[in-house]
Amino acid sequence: MKVMKFGGTSVGSVNSILSVKKIVESAGEPVIVVVSALGGITDQLISTSRMAAMGDAAYEGAYREIVRRHEEMVQGVIPAGETQTLLHYQVNELLDELKDIFQGIYLIKDLSPKTSDTIVSYGERLSSLIASRLIQGAVWFDSRTFIKTEKKHNKHTLDTELTNRLVREAFKEIPRVSLVPGFISSDKVSGDVTNLGRGGSDYTAAVIAAALDADSLEIWTDVDGFMTADPRVISTAYTISELTYVEATELCNFGAKVVYPPTIYPVCHKNIPILIKNTFNPDAQGTVIKQHVDHTKSKAIKGISSINDTSLITVQGLGMVGVIGVNYRIFKALAKNGISVFLVSQASSENSTSIGVRNADADLACEVLNEEFAKEIEMGEISPIQAEKNLATVAIVGENMKHTPGIAGKLFGTLGRNGINVIACAQGASETNISFVVDSKSLRKSLNVIHDSFFLSEYQVLNLFICGVGTVGGSLVEQIRQQQKKLMVENGLKLHVVGIIDATKAMFSRAGFDLANYREELKEKGVDSSLDTIRDEIIGMNIFNSVFVDCTASPDIASLYKDFLQHNISVVAANKIAASSAYENYRELKLIARQRGVKYLFETNVGAGLPIINTINDLIHSGDKILKIEAVLSGTLNYIFNKISADVPFSRTIKMAQEERYSEPDPRIDLSGKDVIRKLVILAREAGYKLEQEDVEKNLFVPNDFFEGSLEDFWKKVPSLDADFEARRKVLESENKHWRFVAKLENGKASVGLQEVDRNHPFYGLEGSNNIILLTTERYKEYPMMIQGYGAGAGVTAAGVFADIMSIANV
Repeated sequence: MKVMKFGGTSVGSVNSILSVKKIVESAGEPVIVVVSALGGITDQLISTSRMAAMGDAAYEGAYREIVRRHEEMVQGVIPAGETQTLLHYQVNELLDELKDIFQGIYLIKDLSPKTSDTIVSYGERLSSLIASRLIQGAVWFDSRTFIKTEKKHNKHTLDTELTNRLVREAFKEIPRVSLVPGFISSDKVSGDVTNLGRGGSDYTAAVIAAALDADSLEIWTDVDGFMTADPRVISTAYTISELTYVEATELCNFGAKVVYPPTIYPVCHKNIPILIKNTFNPDAQGTVIKQHVDHTKSKAIKGISSINDTSLITVQGLGMVGVIGVNYRIFKALAKNGISVFLVSQASSENSTSIGVRNADADLACEVLNEEFAKEIEMGEISPIQAEKNLATVAIVGENMKHTPGIAGKLFGTLGRNGINVIACAQGASETNISFVVDSKSLRKSLNVIHDSFFLSEYQVLNLFICGVGTVGGSLVEQIRQQQKKLMVENGLKLHVVGIIDATKAMFSRAGFDLANYREELKEKGVDSSLDTIRDEIIGMNIFNSVFVDCTASPDIASLYKDFLQHNISVVAANKIAASSAYENYRELKLIARQRGVKYLFETNVGAGLPIINTINDLIHSGDKILKIEAVLSGTLNYIFNKISADVPFSRTIKMAQEERYSEPDPRIDLSGKDVIRKLVILAREAGYKLEQEDVEKNLFVPNDFFEGSLEDFWKKVPSLDADFEARRKVLESENKHWRFVAKLENGKASVGLQEVDRNHPFYGLEGSNNIILLTTERYKEYPMMIQGYGAGAGVTAAGVFADIMSIANV
């Protein structure tokens, strides 16, 4: 024999209740079926009674809606004939009783708890009556005759011993199908109608299953089972196949509304398994809740649950230290007033005790505690007690956490890196639940980041905001698009582009964008792009594991880095402006990133895709010291001086560099040495030297007046340099030398300038747009370390940006 409980959604429509009929009739053993009221009816009964009590004649319309729901259900599930006629009569008889009660409330304008309990009982009485006539061979039982309660602390509490005896008597002989209304009960003394509270139908089913030693208890609802997290918040949440009673209880107590928490104890005591099934997807595996689960293959945590309705009340004061009985007084005062506490956190100094209650109970809790400790407050021993409202409580649950080192560290480290402040926390010695309180605005982010970091999600997610989709940014987006599927399959990493920004338009979406046609979507759906829009949208989304990727050369965009880092958004920059700006600004950005536990990465600022900055960092971190840097850092200038020849004049090489997209849109930035100076300043700083751009000595090869005026003026004037360069080039060629624009740092002094190098110099054979860097260190003194390769081009720069993104993902 087994007990099956069907919730309000399962009996809420004609199609769903017909599914119930099919499920029950296909059972291969005797079943006791417990049903809730039709979906939404309990709330309608409560609201209608309140309208009547307020003297609002509109209650009649609300009552007629209740009548309509039940009449349509009868007509929809029972074929026309004698059975339907009889059922209509029985249903209408109950509805007429209900009408008389509503009318009485309306006339005397009073709604007592006793009357309210009677009214809500009609929901289950009606639904169970309909189901008993629908399911073949079903016998209806009145749960009020055997589910008995007594009054404790102003609440109806089950009298377990009496109820168990009466249930066994009622079901001495069990029919093929027994139909029982859930939720409702009666007082053991007066016989008045009572109820078991919200979720009471689950409890009814559990009590019956335990009393009769059922083989199993099935809870049929509208979800496939317990989920790893709320699927409305986390799209990647999935069904948990097995839970222990303890794990299920912990999840239930913290907001997982799959099972009413008291349901578990009666069946746990008898070791009766609970199976959670979906009425609308009966073939789904569901979740089994039982005494023991094989944890050897389980993940560290089973699931995450939350209560987005938390107030934190802290009783604190030096007068509490060492005083015995303070907590006793706190909980006694709250219990006397029927206030439930679901979280307790106390400092070992005994200076403060924090308790978590529902927002609705917060004001009363403060009132009774201030009254309880009035004398201590007056004497200044305890501070006046106030509630911090609109918080959320999150719990991670799993028996596999027992004796597993580092779980709490990983949890709080992950939250901290995402800028989530933990206000209070609690962990019991059982190690099956770690609970913490955060601001309610951080709840979604908290759930997502925990689900991701504890590998409950199928993929680790990195949420990207890509700013600038020109040559570099466009190439980056295409590389991400091509690699997305492979990274998901081979590395379990989902690169989720949730923001795309160009010079005029921006678009943002938690759902992400299809990178195959993002340009069209940006043009059609994008909003006007501005610094305020970019900042406010990205920070306002408050999305977890987020990275701002700057593929622009804009100083305005670079000015946003500080705000992003302070909000725990990592920054990956191809843009050199921030890292080469005033030293104090550079230092502050690095410091904020370190303090907030996020990343500020700019490898492509120097050498495009070459691992120059990372190599310097590795050397420094391992205890080496950079003594000297010599480098060709401009792919553009190296391209120019490799292309110049008797047939290709100097002015033409500049144009070719621009056409090949090696140079900046305005090539004067490259020719002025400004780009190289920025790169050298960045390298010097990463090597541990405090250097400003103004400190770099410049030995330029283009007269200063060529950098004045418009770009058009420049193109007109630059051919005038061709003859001089050709004459110098011939001399250089005769001496078997090459030009290289070299950046140098030695003894803390920096310089850039055009140098002549012979064939014995490492820079001599540098081809095309390649970069090269020589690092002389205390360890690499006699033979400097050399890094060489492509130093310009959208593809390799984008690849370098991609590599920085991947280093944040840490896969």
